[in-house]
Amino acid sequence: MSLLSPGLTGFGLSLGLILAIGPQNVFVLRQGLQKSHVFAVCLTCSICDALFILAGVAGVGAALEQAAWVERPMALGAAAFIAGYGALRLASARNPSAMVLDDEANPDLGATLLAALGFTFLNPHVYLDTLVLLGGASTSFDGPSLVVFTAGAITASFVFFFSLGYGAKRCAAWLTNPRAWQRIDLCIGASMLLIAMAVALPHLR
Repeated sequence: MSLLSPGLTGFGLSLGLILAIGPQNVFVLRQGLQKSHVFAVCLTCSICDALFILAGVAGVGAALEQAAWVERPMALGAAAFIAGYGALRLASARNPSAMVLDDEANPDLGATLLAALGFTFLNPHVYLDTLVLLGGASTSFDGPSLVVFTAGAITASFVFFFSLGYGAKRCAAWLTNPRAWQRIDLCIGASMLLIAMAVALPHLR
């Protein structure tokens, strides 16, 4: 029995991975502050994330059909990476940094969506987070619980991006405050360690 429900595990892991400061998040926040193509940007980023998550879960599932023996080492490896990520977030809390927003021109919809796609597909971390970590963590679930895990992970992306885009004015003062990020890093670090335990536990018995 997992320490956390499949949906909560997927949601928490996905949110914890995506919440770290990065150019994509800064871009979405900036669009929200400028009230420029907010819905299109949030939807694009969310759908791209969902596709990556589905590819990660499906890819791991296909791999397991060919070689079932890789399930345990893959899950334990993902748990180790997640725990390491949590430890990095806790370490980051000792020297917090914040998002830095620069004033930029307001491009048209086409250019904005190209930028959103660039920030998504040219970010190497998205491949590690979705294809490797979320895909590896998904091996702890099967059948309906795997569907719930995947739905939880995808839901986290939609909730995060739309909250960031449409809550930009309220988020900006908070997310540009290093102390706020210190609290965020502490919460993410603790959550990731708990999720790592939840992913690893079924494979340690």
